[in-house]
This record gives sequence, structure tokens and C-alpha cells, in this order.
Amino acid sequence: MRAARRTTVILSTYNQPRWLEKSLWGYAAQTERDFELVVADDGSGPETRAVIDRARTEHGLELVHVWHEDRGFRKTVILNRAILASRGDYLIFSDGDCIPRRDFVAVHLAHARPGRFLSGTYIHLSMALSEALTREDVMAGRFSSLPWLLGHGFRQWSKLPRLVRAPVLAPALALVGDLTTTVPARFDGNNVSAWKEAIVAANGFDAEMGWGLEDRSLGMRLEHAGVRGRQLRNRAIVFHLEHARPYVSAETVARNQEIVARIRAHREVRAPRGLAELAAELGAESRTGIAGESRPGAADRPHSGARPPGRVP
Repeated sequence: MRAARRTTVILSTYNQPRWLEKSLWGYAAQTERDFELVVADDGSGPETRAVIDRARTEHGLELVHVWHEDRGFRKTVILNRAILASRGDYLIFSDGDCIPRRDFVAVHLAHARPGRFLSGTYIHLSMALSEALTREDVMAGRFSSLPWLLGHGFRQWSKLPRLVRAPVLAPALALVGDLTTTVPARFDGNNVSAWKEAIVAANGFDAEMGWGLEDRSLGMRLEHAGVRGRQLRNRAIVFHLEHARPYVSAETVARNQEIVARIRAHREVRAPRGLAELAAELGAESRTGIAGESRPGAADRPHSGARPPGRVP
């Protein structure tokens, strides 16, 4: 086993400040607190910045806010910016609309191995449950308990074994579940982790891709390079808050499916436009003084909250 020298959690977000705040409560309540948290912000307004500043002050989280101008769905680009800004050699990815269970970071770190990425899962919460969650529910950890969930109308019976927290029974159920599941270990961006060096070797996320399979394409490239997925879907858990998805486009999904088919056919191991190209672009911006987007190392500078056209909030 190789111990991570430093861990970075990367959270993607876009104009969901209330959900992001609930997610940050979850990271403030982690049993393992030795990590850096980088928020990869795809062009949100000032409300998101206020949430991040408040979490930094109230919870003592080591928070970095990486932001760029809103030019439509550019999640892969902002995730790559966050990777460049990160100081960890082990990276855990999730979304700002997901609340981690209290052992989330600890579970990922306990199972980190060279040559592997770790694939967790999410439990979806209805809008009513998402709205009902309070700071106290999250900080105390009761939001992820069976009594609290059942008492608030949770009825996803197939997910109940993942929610058992009895000291002896819970680990046994989780291990058996992960060993016997037929679901492959996928690189799903709401709950996945890997060594930074492997992600850098794959050139990070593919800037050519919009919404739909943009995270799994990185997982495919990792697997082609010999980095295999390991299933933690019954052990590493986040709770996904309900929200609208105005960015979903059938045309973009079809384009992404073509890219995925190409990756599979050619057994690609590296994104054609990813981390290296972004780093070169950011270096050029720095030298020429181009403004409008925050750069790694300048992630917390003031920025405009203006909304360029091209995406529905």
C-alpha cells in the first residue's frame, strides 16, 4: 500500500450555492480532515463565492476557489483547472450537489492503491429530502442514518444495506456487496478517486466533451493505460441532492458517444486537449495579461458575476 502524502478533494459546481453549502457542511464533518478542498466553479455568480468564504471562516476548511467565466457548460475545463491548482498527490472527485457521508474521505484513502482508481456511488435524495436537510442534520451525521431517512420519507429499499451502520454488520454487508455486484467500477465524477500522476498521464479531462460521459471517458483512458477500477459502491457513499438539468443536450450526448467510441476503438490513453494544453494556455494568458478567468494560484481574486449568454442558470 502506498500512502498519499497529501489529498485534494475536487468539487464541481455551477450556480447551486444552497446545495454547495450543504455539501461543504459534509466535508466539515468528515472523520478524516487532513485534505485540501478545491471548488471547480464553472462560472457561478457571487452567491457561490459567498458560500465558499463563509465555509472557510466557519469550518476552518482549507478551501481554494477556482473559477472561470461562464461560456456554457465547460465542466471538463474547470476540472482541469482545479487539478492544476491542486497540491495533493491523491485526488478525490465529487460534485457540489452531493453530500458525503462522514467517512467518505477516510474510505477513499483507506483503499487507495497504485494502479487503481476507486469507484463509489451516490444515493439520490428527493427534492423534499434535499430541502429538509439542515446544517445540524449534516454536521451530526444523522442525515445518512436509516431512522432519519425513513422518517423523512426515504423508500429506496434496495439501498438500505448501504445505510446500515452497525459496527460489525455494516462492514461485512458493504464488503460482500462490493465483491458480488455485477456493476462495473466506472469513473463517475460524483464519487471517484485516483492518483494524480495517473490523471496527469492521461492528460486529465477531455475539453472536447460537454455533458454526458465526460467523466467516464477519463476512466476509459486510465483503464487502457493499465489503471484498473476498484468497486467501493457499498462503502464510499455520497447523497445526491435533486436539481434541474437545463444543460442536458441530446446533440452533445450523441457527440460524446462518438468520442467514447473512438477512445474504445483506438484504445486511447491520453486526451487530445486536456491538462497540458490548458497549462500552456494559462501560461500565455499570464504572460499577455489576458483577464476574465481565474488562474491556478490566483483562484481567489475578485471576479465579475455577470452572466454571458449561452446557458440557463
